[in-house]
Amino acid sequence: MAHAPETKAAVRDRYVSGKLALEQAAAQKGVPLTTARKWKSQADRAGDDWDRARAAHSLTSSGAGIIAQLVLHDFLMLHEATVEGLRADQTIPPLARAEAMAKLADAFTKTMSAVAKAAPDLGRFAVATELLQDLALFVRDRYPAHASALAEILEPFALETARKYG
Repeated sequence: MAHAPETKAAVRDRYVSGKLALEQAAAQKGVPLTTARKWKSQADRAGDDWDRARAAHSLTSSGAGIIAQLVLHDFLMLHEATVEGLRADQTIPPLARAEAMAKLADAFTKTMSAVAKAAPDLGRFAVATELLQDLALFVRDRYPAHASALAEILEPFALETARKYG
């Protein structure tokens, strides 16, 4: 049984944006799981990795800032424990303490750089995906007569966006 392109797009959307398991996304649209798996596999070969899109959407939803905060928090906890250890252990010579502090400063700089540079392509893809979703909602709400034409254009354009940013 052939399915409409809108059905395929809806399954993808429920998997990517709705964070449903593929089985659930397919069931909600009345699509056999084998068909949904086939669509996902075909999309992946065409450059539209649904899992990567899902991760990008998660970044959009929860914010890359939260991830950066977690990484930074973990580093700062280790930094503090190391400094406390250096203070507590009076057998460490002053020069060794200074070297340890210099290494901590270097690690801080590298950690901050890594946090800032973490997955730049994924971050760009998240922004592009969010922009496309915003456009679709805008057209649906303000120009409903054009929604089907936009849907026809957005599906292939989303593939191009995935190839470029994903």
